[in-house]
Amino acid sequence: MPLPQFSSDRFTQDAGLRVTVQLPHPSMQIVITAVQKVDPLTYGDYDRVSYVTSPGQQYFHALGTGHNAPTEDTVSVDCVELSFFIASDVQRLKAVLEAIYWAHPYEEPVIFVQDCLRTLHVRGCDEDNPNRFWNQDTPDWVPAEHQ
Repeated sequence: MPLPQFSSDRFTQDAGLRVTVQLPHPSMQIVITAVQKVDPLTYGDYDRVSYVTSPGQQYFHALGTGHNAPTEDTVSVDCVELSFFIASDVQRLKAVLEAIYWAHPYEEPVIFVQDCLRTLHVRGCDEDNPNRFWNQDTPDWVPAEHQ
C-alpha cells in the first residue's frame, strides 16, 4: 500500500525508512554511536533522534549452523529495541546497516527496515499552544537544558 499524502498547515510529511534493531541493552550505546558516525539521524530541528524501548525478552533456538553451538531448547536474552528514521536512500541505508552489523554483538542481528511516513512541524506554528511544555509549569520529564 502506498503511503498517504495530504496537506496540512500544521506539519509536513516526509517518506523514509524506520530501522528497528533488537539488542542487549549494554550494547545499545555502541550500536547507536556507530550509526551516528554514518548518519546524523536528523528529525526536523533535531539530530541524533532515536528511541529505545524498556528491556524485554528476545527468544531464539540456535540451530548450530552458525558460530554458536545448537541449543537444546529456546533460550532468551534481555534485550531492547532501538529504532530511528533515515531518509529513503540506498547508500545511506547500506551504510547504516553495515554500521549496525559492525557494532552489534550478535552473529545474526534482528533488524527490521520498514517504509514509513514521518511528520515534521511547521516551524513557528502553534507556539502559543497551552499544551506545549514551555507554556505551562515545567513537567519533570523536561531536560534541564530546556527548563
